Amino acid sequence: MPEDLQPAISSIENWGLKVKIGSSIGKRENTFGGTDEERRKDFQTMLNDPEIKAIMCARGGYGIIRFIDMLDFNYFQKHPKWIIGFSDITVLHSHINRNFGIASIHSKMCNSFPSDINNAEQVQVKSIESIRKAMMGREMTYSGSTNAFNRSGNGVGILVGGNLKTLETLSGTKSDLNTTNKILFVEDIGEYLYSIDRMFWNLKRTGKLSGLKGLIVGGFKIKPDDPGEDFGKSLFDIVLEKVKKYSYPVCFDFPVGHQKENYALKCGVRHNLIVSTSGSSLVEIN
Repeated sequence: MPEDLQPAISSIENWGLKVKIGSSIGKRENTFGGTDEERRKDFQTMLNDPEIKAIMCARGGYGIIRFIDMLDFNYFQKHPKWIIGFSDITVLHSHINRNFGIASIHSKMCNSFPSDINNAEQVQVKSIESIRKAMMGREMTYSGSTNAFNRSGNGVGILVGGNLKTLETLSGTKSDLNTTNKILFVEDIGEYLYSIDRMFWNLKRTGKLSGLKGLIVGGFKIKPDDPGEDFGKSLFDIVLEKVKKYSYPVCFDFPVGHQKENYALKCGVRHNLIVSTSGSSLVEIN
């Protein structure tokens, strides 16, 4: 409902921007925020509106895949604007990068803004502030924590990625990512270790891991194994097994994903990934 968006609206207006609320906000069709047609029409209207310079999605979940092929990106190609969000919004990031090569912002969405920014945790405040900086064209630099499983190295390439499960479902479609010479980042939530293993095998078997310049593993909130069904491998085991024949840098626990520390990453923009024993850094390159 619109009142749930008020924290985001207030913050964005404090940035000096005007807010226009989509026509599908507040609507409901079972688990979706309106019918497929209502949501498609709303998004298409925003894509084609010359006064709108950025579209921040209200929330993620599931649903864009149901109408992505019905969207017309002709106006968007001629007059690009920021598309902002994560989780299910990975569909848009991947589709736009694969087909148009236009940059987009992987970040928190309207439902992720704290109710009172003045009393929020610093990691939340910094994550929200990173959206403003990214929207305004600031060159972004982020640091990741030290992790014993990180693989040191230096790689330069276009940054792509998002939710791992969503990327898997896009395999073989016209929204499928081309990761050759790219830096790939992935994150996920609520998946068993065996399922994460299967998804990384998908990345490997579809060639998405072979030509990378770097791999960033963000937040993974893993579902505990069922009693008596222990998978026997950790997330680190799963990832390093799939990339052991490649030499690019790999970092874990990067501040992106379904968590409070979820910084705005510019998909489709060149970055330098530097991983060492002291941590990792991702630096946007102009």
